[in-house]
Amino acid sequence: MQYIDYVSMSPPRRLAYRLGKGIRSIPQGLKKAGVKVWSLLCRTGRAVKNGVKDYVTMFRDGDFKTRLSYIFMGSGCFLRGQVVKGLLLLFIEAAFIVYMLSFGLAQLALFPSLGKVLKYEVWNEELQIYEYVQGDNSMLILLFSVLTIFIIFAFLAVYIGNIRLAYKNQLEVAKGHKLNNILMDFRDLLDKKLHVAFLTLPSLGVLVFTILPLVFMILIAFTNYDKSHQPPGSLFTWVGLLNFRNIFWVNPVQSATFVGIFQWTVIWAFFATFSNYILGMILALMINKKGIKLKRMWRTIFVVTIAVPQFVTLLLMSRLLAEQGAVNVLLGYLGIAPVQFLTSATLARITVIVVNIWVGIPYTMLITSGILMNIPADLYESARIDGAGPVKSFTRITLPYMLFVTTPYLITQFIGNMNNFNVIYLLTGGGPLSLDYYQAGKTDLLVTWLYKLTVNQQDYNLASAIGIIIFLISAVLSLIVYNTSSSAKKEDTFQ
Repeated sequence: MQYIDYVSMSPPRRLAYRLGKGIRSIPQGLKKAGVKVWSLLCRTGRAVKNGVKDYVTMFRDGDFKTRLSYIFMGSGCFLRGQVVKGLLLLFIEAAFIVYMLSFGLAQLALFPSLGKVLKYEVWNEELQIYEYVQGDNSMLILLFSVLTIFIIFAFLAVYIGNIRLAYKNQLEVAKGHKLNNILMDFRDLLDKKLHVAFLTLPSLGVLVFTILPLVFMILIAFTNYDKSHQPPGSLFTWVGLLNFRNIFWVNPVQSATFVGIFQWTVIWAFFATFSNYILGMILALMINKKGIKLKRMWRTIFVVTIAVPQFVTLLLMSRLLAEQGAVNVLLGYLGIAPVQFLTSATLARITVIVVNIWVGIPYTMLITSGILMNIPADLYESARIDGAGPVKSFTRITLPYMLFVTTPYLITQFIGNMNNFNVIYLLTGGGPLSLDYYQAGKTDLLVTWLYKLTVNQQDYNLASAIGIIIFLISAVLSLIVYNTSSSAKKEDTFQ
């Protein structure tokens, strides 16, 4: 389509054209994502191949001290004068061996079954009582198995680094260079390798407190860890993809719940994102318009709503709009029947969207105000000379400019609203409840449903599977929308 044909369209037709173009670009986006994943796998395979090749090459070309480091870590260091570094590497190897022999191998042996022995009673002849003997604990077995696998990979990284260091030391000595001692290494950490000193501890924190629990929770999705399989009283086992099959087609109630909640989650995220965005932008335009007096006062009035914690506002609104709340009491005095703001499915959904607008517009107003001030005034002047009115100026100048700048923000907001726990849970609690849904209500999002399954029902396996689905949906939507947007394609310009 030519540009002149596009700009001559009416706004609804232009929106439909852009939506159709976006939908048609999804397969191409998925294809590009698949190509990138395949390229990443190929690069990983080549890296592993080159690593094995280097491993063999360094052993073949290495001297006795280098080859000895293949068996005793640190040999290539302390035999060449780097005593502290060599002993540290040797200690790491000894600690790893002790850990694996005393604990790690036993946990890995139980990993395929997640435990076999239940807690049982034995008769104590001496005390004349029954005593409980602790059996296996599936949760601890899974946790310690994941930890052991992480430790193995970390040890392999250190082991390979030890070999590379030994071979590097061999080459440095062959060239007649003096090797660094421990004090020189510390000085390098505070100078040339300062980034290593600063990033090591945070990286370890992310690994231990984020990645390891994340892997553990992902694995829970492939087990039957629910309220009927609670260790140590009972064990849970691997069930493969059963939880995902239950969500999508095997279990009719869970499937219907997932489909209904997913549809509402998308509708909620759309209206919660774009209603705040458009209305906040219009509010910012009204306040920044020339001739408007007391601009600071108007901004302050709306900013004050941000100063009140969001959960306080939401709890207050839930009390005001309750069936016996202040709003319905006031309506009763006026002779109007009580309105089921939070107990009728349709009204509850409308209510949470409206309340979210009240809570969210001030944030959007602040964000868009700064951007609106940077739009060149010459563009509006030219449009005014050409006969464009306020609406056309908004749709042709303001909105395209704002979308170009704030696309990453919109993606973040959309994904954030898909996982907006506070507004839904504090305002309606996910209600009203429905017999058609499995442990969920009509205003529940996927994330609040996940919370109820975890806290109220102990269906950890189902909740973990839903968490994986939420992540995949959020990641795919974010990548496709951002990579097809002008913000990514034309980072250094605006047209």
